[in-house]
Amino acid sequence: MLKPLPFPFPADHPLCPSSLLGAARRGRAPVHVRLDHGDPAWLVTRYEDARHVLSSPAFGRDRQRAGIPAARVAGLRSVDLPSHSLFSTDPPDHTRLRRFVYRMFTPRRVEGLRDGAHKIANRLVDSMIGEGPPADLVAGFGLALPVEVICDLLGVPLADRPLFSVWADGLLRMDLPAERVITCMEELNAYMAGLAAERADEPADDLISALVRERVEGDRLTGDELISMLRSLLVAGHETTASQISNFVFLLLRGGDYARLTTDPGLIPTAVEELLRYVPLITQGSMTRFVLEEVELGGVRLRPGEQVIVELSAANRDANAFTDPDALDLRREDNPHVAFGHGLHRCVGAALARMELQVALTTLAARLPGLRLAVPPDDVSWHADRLVRHPKALPVTW
Repeated sequence: MLKPLPFPFPADHPLCPSSLLGAARRGRAPVHVRLDHGDPAWLVTRYEDARHVLSSPAFGRDRQRAGIPAARVAGLRSVDLPSHSLFSTDPPDHTRLRRFVYRMFTPRRVEGLRDGAHKIANRLVDSMIGEGPPADLVAGFGLALPVEVICDLLGVPLADRPLFSVWADGLLRMDLPAERVITCMEELNAYMAGLAAERADEPADDLISALVRERVEGDRLTGDELISMLRSLLVAGHETTASQISNFVFLLLRGGDYARLTTDPGLIPTAVEELLRYVPLITQGSMTRFVLEEVELGGVRLRPGEQVIVELSAANRDANAFTDPDALDLRREDNPHVAFGHGLHRCVGAALARMELQVALTTLAARLPGLRLAVPPDDVSWHADRLVRHPKALPVTW
């Protein structure tokens, strides 16, 4: 077997998948790679193979079930997810945990949050206009909007937002020592445990109270599962959608497509789906899957105990699934992208993320039709040390 290739592959631009991913996809078979931490893994880049791995019971997320020690997990960091995390369990535990959260994120329930999100977005734009250009779209809008929405939904005091930023940074940075990552996780866990205790004594109309009630009334959630779930929801709601708002606006402004949305706002839902397909978010593809039973994939025989990484951005550029996949087509109708994953571990907050992205672009296009970059595109600096891609700042004017 050939020596594993170092992964992630280098790219010319943070929002452009590496050409090596395209070469791997054309080769059809999974590619043997090695990340900085842990054992080698198989890299999956084809759309059909990606969907198979993400939905087949032959692959799991629970390393303990697969018999893989934490130190062997192929990853970008030396810190593994807790075994009781929603992201790192398999059925039946995963089915039970996901059921609790999904009830809070149904499309109907999320749609009920849209008016509130519009009010937040308009208030943020009011503030940007009041302070005058230039403005940093990351700090002034992209990060603030999803943070306020998730804080409202969970019932977390918005005044504590600076703490969340520190903790989320620690959990998503790839260059921090393991001790610092663990400290951030412990501090966030303690904070969430305190809020959960408060809601047990004085329930409110929020997601924390609802999940606490599930534990108190049925004891179907353990204390560790409750805290892990709250931590995951806060960090995901704090960072991923915020990153994509800034990424999307950068691409739209750089390529001149923003003006199309200002003149045709009805295009925005379709544009959001295309941008989700087109823009790579995670620097590592998807979370590592573990082979649970012998299976053949793309002509390669995978054996129990081996590990697989699905590169979602490569799958979303597969010509066998998408016409002219390297083109950003805001009117693309047939768009079964896997930006939110697929199968059992598909992002439980997908409906919320879609709504927030639509609200963000709708509000900006309506309120700031003359929005443009305040610096040349090449002068925008990007985070190179995080699991999630986004600019450090996005200077804009109007």
